[in-house]
Amino acid sequence: MDSRKFCCSICLDLLKDPVTIPCGHSYCMNCIKTHWDGEDQRRIHSCPQCRKDFIPRPVLVKNTMLAELVEELKKTGLQAAPADLCYAGPEDVSCDVCTERKLKAVKSCLVCLASYCENHIKFHYESAAFKKHQLVEPSKKLQENICPRHDEVMKIFCRTDQQCICYLCFMDEHKGHETVSAAAGRAEKQKELEASRQQIQQRIQDRQKDVKLLQQEVEAINVSADKTVEDSEKTFTQLIRLIQKRSSDVKQQLRSQQETEVSRVKELQEKLEQEITELKRKDAELEQLSHTEDHNQFLHNYPSVSALSESTHSSSIKSRPRRHFEDVTAAVEELRDKLQDVLRYRRTNISWRSSHVLLSEPRPKTRNEFLKYSQEITLDPKTAHRNLLLSEGNRKFTVMKQQQFYPDHPDRFTYYIQVLSRESLTGRCYWEVEWSGEAIHVAVSYKNISRNRIQNDCIFGFNDKSWALYCGANSYAFLYNKTRSSVPGPGSSRVGVYLDHRAGVLSFYSVSETMTLLHRVQTTFTQPLHAGVWVAGLGSTAEFIKTK
Repeated sequence: MDSRKFCCSICLDLLKDPVTIPCGHSYCMNCIKTHWDGEDQRRIHSCPQCRKDFIPRPVLVKNTMLAELVEELKKTGLQAAPADLCYAGPEDVSCDVCTERKLKAVKSCLVCLASYCENHIKFHYESAAFKKHQLVEPSKKLQENICPRHDEVMKIFCRTDQQCICYLCFMDEHKGHETVSAAAGRAEKQKELEASRQQIQQRIQDRQKDVKLLQQEVEAINVSADKTVEDSEKTFTQLIRLIQKRSSDVKQQLRSQQETEVSRVKELQEKLEQEITELKRKDAELEQLSHTEDHNQFLHNYPSVSALSESTHSSSIKSRPRRHFEDVTAAVEELRDKLQDVLRYRRTNISWRSSHVLLSEPRPKTRNEFLKYSQEITLDPKTAHRNLLLSEGNRKFTVMKQQQFYPDHPDRFTYYIQVLSRESLTGRCYWEVEWSGEAIHVAVSYKNISRNRIQNDCIFGFNDKSWALYCGANSYAFLYNKTRSSVPGPGSSRVGVYLDHRAGVLSFYSVSETMTLLHRVQTTFTQPLHAGVWVAGLGSTAEFIKTK
């Protein structure tokens, strides 16, 4: 027997104390009472299934026969309706055939463009007329298969416009287009999908390998850092102990020298005090002699009293400087300053080595890898020489005979025909320069390069603030701080520049069908860089190419 006939449509469970209301539908007594209690304010009570209204509220009486039937059926093992026979909720796909309260759909038909509950789907399983219909999981998007213009099922795929169409569309606006059945179009796209999935899965595997390598690198960094910290602590501890030992030695030497000097001075002091006593005694005798009235007695005693012994100490005391240990203080301070300079240099060197060794990343190898770091370069009009005409959104310039009307600016190059980029360059970046003419310097430079001097130290590559690749008709050369080095390589009108500011790497490439490394610089950049170009000859041009 169908269990739904004995279920309450409110609680979806077997009837408990069943009552039958005037329209003939039956409910649990508590379920219908609770439902009507909520409608008391309207004073109109309705059936939850057929929505028939009752005025006044009907009196509920237990349906004894139905109650006894339910109890007997319970004894035979009849249970509540299965979950898939429950009524459809707001989030469910409902059956399109149910006329009263709709049940959940269990399948949707792509031919009928309708969804069916378990009862109504039986026709598709039992009738031969429905055997060829395609059944899918319940879907709310069946109407998307209907042509919005002709209200027909879209069974054709237009390859030309890459969209599903109906037969009337095929005969009208898609006439002459390359079309296949929707199934064939799905098969084609399925192959593309599988290929895409394979690429994605391969990329996932590659990225997982990269993640594993990075994890290993993290572990290696941690191990190396921990060991380096431990070793450096030991070294600094030894250095501190050495300084403490040296400090103790100096202190001991100073105290010993202090004791020696104090003893010497005290000994000299005692001798001087004795001399003072002797001089005072001599002075008293002379004073007494000066009061002698007897002339003969005075002359007789004078030779023995007036004789003075010569002092042997005063001259050495007068000539001795009053500075004692200031030279030692100066020597210690000098040692301190030298140690600070050494530590400052070593700290900078250690910091640079750490950032270079631990944080450097693999260099690109193919052009596609370089293009991942593409940097769009625009020229700064404030820096352009007045014989340069900027164009193409300030990405290109041409050397003109007539000067352009650029306003005065302290950043402008006034003597040599060159220009800097507006963008400051840090991190990793790549750009390409297409050039024509006699010669060109493709360069990078600090912003504080000299601008308005006639001396050639304003030219890119002729100072310690810029690095340049000279490109001539048949030759290359690298320029830095007025030093020129010949560079072999294939001629090309396009030069690629790769910069890894943090790692201190600057590379120049000849770009044609392939990329050829011309020159690589390994240094330490202390400021942000700007791309720069110097050119020679009227009509010469240079353009920073959009590589993205």
